[in-house]
Amino acid sequence: MFLAVVGLMAVSAQIASAQDDTAVTAQQPATEQVAPAAAEQPEAATKDVPLHQSLKKTFIDGGPGFMSTILLCLIFGLAIAIERIISLNLAQGNKKKLVEAAENYVKNGKLKEGAEYFKTKRGPVASIIEQAFLRKIDGQSIEEIEKAISSYGAVEMGGLESGLSWITLFISIAPMLGFMGTVIGLIQAFSAIQIAGDISPTLVAAGMKVALITTVGGLVVAIILQILYNYLISKVDSIVIDMEDSSVSLIDMLVKYAK
Repeated sequence: MFLAVVGLMAVSAQIASAQDDTAVTAQQPATEQVAPAAAEQPEAATKDVPLHQSLKKTFIDGGPGFMSTILLCLIFGLAIAIERIISLNLAQGNKKKLVEAAENYVKNGKLKEGAEYFKTKRGPVASIIEQAFLRKIDGQSIEEIEKAISSYGAVEMGGLESGLSWITLFISIAPMLGFMGTVIGLIQAFSAIQIAGDISPTLVAAGMKVALITTVGGLVVAIILQILYNYLISKVDSIVIDMEDSSVSLIDMLVKYAK
């Protein structure tokens, strides 16, 4: 009887051991599956960060003070550039049609009607033709009209270039602010090293991060405004060429149809 009980206990122990081994074997794959899932969570969290949140974090890391001034340079520069683009596009009328209309008025001797017509038109070309007609009506000579057109053209050109100097100012200031942030970031890094008494990558990284972010911000703003500035300059040059061409054509037709 005793031997039977001992044998039964031994068999029960073997069965329990086998069940434990099976449970451990079943848990290992589950653990291995959980581990990659846990490892993938930070990566998924990194990928799910929106762009505006990333830019916001970069802005704050670069130092709100300097980054705000650089951002203001971009905002004011863009505002002036957009206003100039709209104004120049409106000022650039159809030169060919305006010159043809002026020739018809001169040919038919209707200078007063022509002056009233061009007064309603937009752009420096129409204004120059209007001034030439008014001076012709007053009986001025061709030489006097030519000088008046040249002077009035210079005034119109000054109006076309108004505001561009502010854009060049922001183009110059933005990188300077970025470089100033670079210097301040380096000063912060060396100050942290001095206080800690040890060169640690963690201490240096904070100051260097500020330095690099402000530099990049200033350069990006300068590049954007420089592209817009060059576009505006080309637009002004195109309008000035139209003014000069129409002035020459206007003088020629006044001489041709002089009575």
